[in-house]
Amino acid sequence: MSTVNTEMEEKVKLSEELWSETCWEIGESRFDPDQAITAGSNFMIGNGYMGYRGTFADDRAGQYPALVVTDTYDNADGTWKELVTAPNGLFTTISCQGKDILWRQGGFREYERRLAMRWGEWSARAQWDTPGILVEEERFCSYDDLHLLTSRTRITALGEVALEITTGIDGTVWSLNGDHFSSLSLEEGPDCLEASCVTGEQGYHLVLREDARLRSGPEGEIEPCRRTALDGTLCRVFQVSLREGQEVVLEKRVVLYSSNDLRDTTKITSDAARGPLPSLAEVRQAVAAGLSRAVARDWNLLREAHRRVWQERWASADIMIGGDPVAQTLIRYNLYHNVIAAPAHADHLPLGARGLSCQAYQGAAFWDQEVFNLPMFLFTEPETARRLLVYRYRTLDGARKKARDLGYRGAFYAWVSGDTGEEICPSYFFRDVLSGRRIRNHFNDWQIHVSPDIAYTVWKYVAATGDQEFLYRYGAEILFEVARFLASRVHYRPGLERYEIIRVLGPDEYHENVDNNYFTNFQAQFVCRYAVETYDTLAEEHPQTVRGLEERIGLEKSERDAWDDIARRIYIPAPDSETGLIEQFQGFFELEDTRPEVIKKRLLDPGEYWGWPNGIAVETQVSKQADVTQLFMLHPQACSREVMKANWEYYEPRTQHGSSLSYAVYAICAAWIGHGEEAYRYFLRSCTVDLLNTGKAVSGGTFIGGIHTAACGVAWQIVVSGFAGMYLTRDGFGFAPHLPPEWESLSFRLKRWGGTLEITLHRRAMTVKALPENPRDIQITLGSAEVSVAPGGQVALPLEG
Repeated sequence: MSTVNTEMEEKVKLSEELWSETCWEIGESRFDPDQAITAGSNFMIGNGYMGYRGTFADDRAGQYPALVVTDTYDNADGTWKELVTAPNGLFTTISCQGKDILWRQGGFREYERRLAMRWGEWSARAQWDTPGILVEEERFCSYDDLHLLTSRTRITALGEVALEITTGIDGTVWSLNGDHFSSLSLEEGPDCLEASCVTGEQGYHLVLREDARLRSGPEGEIEPCRRTALDGTLCRVFQVSLREGQEVVLEKRVVLYSSNDLRDTTKITSDAARGPLPSLAEVRQAVAAGLSRAVARDWNLLREAHRRVWQERWASADIMIGGDPVAQTLIRYNLYHNVIAAPAHADHLPLGARGLSCQAYQGAAFWDQEVFNLPMFLFTEPETARRLLVYRYRTLDGARKKARDLGYRGAFYAWVSGDTGEEICPSYFFRDVLSGRRIRNHFNDWQIHVSPDIAYTVWKYVAATGDQEFLYRYGAEILFEVARFLASRVHYRPGLERYEIIRVLGPDEYHENVDNNYFTNFQAQFVCRYAVETYDTLAEEHPQTVRGLEERIGLEKSERDAWDDIARRIYIPAPDSETGLIEQFQGFFELEDTRPEVIKKRLLDPGEYWGWPNGIAVETQVSKQADVTQLFMLHPQACSREVMKANWEYYEPRTQHGSSLSYAVYAICAAWIGHGEEAYRYFLRSCTVDLLNTGKAVSGGTFIGGIHTAACGVAWQIVVSGFAGMYLTRDGFGFAPHLPPEWESLSFRLKRWGGTLEITLHRRAMTVKALPENPRDIQITLGSAEVSVAPGGQVALPLEG
């Protein structure tokens, strides 16, 4: 039945070297230069402000190293507005006995590269016999100081050797869509090296300073050096001779600031509202102060401070799986990448579809942010979830502009949203690999469900947290502007006495220009109902808020009535009375009924785009990703389990999974309908998109590599919402567990209303413990049982069946 089969499990078994006994690390002991893009993403480090790919210190642009910096959106080629890749401040090469020792050339006697997810630390270790040296490097992007990137490299002589260590800044960067710097200068300071850059479009200053010290001997004496500029780099050169057993330690500290880091972000709603750019001198002053702080602290103390933050993050976010070390490692790997992609330090920045792993997808937010990334934070770190939604409030002007430009009212959120919220998705994203001609896509003007998806998440956030202040201050305006957009977008059919939404693109991106997409119409109905409910509540309990919105956005009572009418009469296709099937969009069942493996044989070139307007899937029922099933994931109460099961079984074999978002949706719904084996296999597929390199790096001629952050974020939902069956109730949480047979236990924490619960599931019982500082009782529903857990209390409930 499933397109995911035992081949997936075999791939996992064959990759055993990835896993560690602690389940807190991934690693490799065989170096494959052909996997440079994938490995650089998998082993990356980051802190939400910067992301540093897990490449080697001597890698140049051809090996895809990158230091990607948030809040640096710039357009280099006139088409792609993306985050900037900064010069590489950790660049280091080693020459021994006059021979260059390069990681990428291999030749090791021993080798390993590891990522410690517990601490967000990268390490690599290699031994070369000729000449005889052992090199061990470790690095991290500090969570204690977001502007600090640091590394420590230990070189041990295995015989008598003469070393030349060249370290500094590499100003030749890997950039996907052109050079973003109108100027880039590498300069020497008295105690540091500096890269000073200016972006070509926006004129942002970006300044990076590097301090490097080579210590040797029992007292850790600092070795002298000379400076050199060669081939786009500015470096120090250390020369030392070592006897067998002697070692030297290179410590590097890199501090980075951009102009935007010094601008006011408390009231911004657009880039212009942030005020003038700080001067280069101001940016340099911030960098100098940051580097002075870092240099004044011992390297171990820097790491301890960084680790304390990670310890706090994992205390809330960790999921513990007993009996399945592969699943345990996989879930932590995915949670780790969701955390380091999130700009938890700000409320004016998005969580990008590739995070900070590279420039793919422009460092921008899609609907992924709300539907796939945010729920994990909602129940483990709600303040981060709030900031991501405040970002949507701050970008309302960009959404309003998009709506106006297309002839609509309200807020039509960008399909690809950067710092201002204006649409940065190009109209021509792919190329026809046969003709070379550009393919016009309509992601940016027909895929309207992004707006109701954001409004839906406002509802979910308020329901989960009870944060009414957010609703009054931010959420209501988002909600009303989205409802206003939907009211201007629907079409009324007098003969049928109903509203329809035509010419849209649902989650299934292979079928554009369709009418009455079930997912889109249902989301629109939900949002209009919630808008009416919110308006009525505010009018009764907080009339001053309504008056403020009337003045600020011209809100009228008649609009509330229009939303109510749309909610009552919008067309929502009902399940077929005999089969229970729900048509994905109007006319879908009239398309050719076939399978992905069948139409794949029709390709003339393996690189062809399958979708609209003339791809091989367009005239068939083959979908790129979950669509009807996607709706069930957001609204499990929308239909009976029997209807959900019928549709899952119909659409699953017709889904090609051309998107990494699809596997998780099918995993969650499979758990709910009792397809446990399929749920587990889809869990493995979703969690290994990056680790096993099962995703596409290029589609339709466009680079789309890097970490799939949505697949990482939704891993939490597969486990907690899918396998544990967690759902919200009015007074707490409900559970309907469906644990995989491989799992002996499952433990995690949930936050709600400022309180925290520790949930532990075993085969026969569930234990719930409330932390003593919880402000109130939280009710737990399990089957027919309902119990309240008081602060500091604990209950155990038997599992039925």
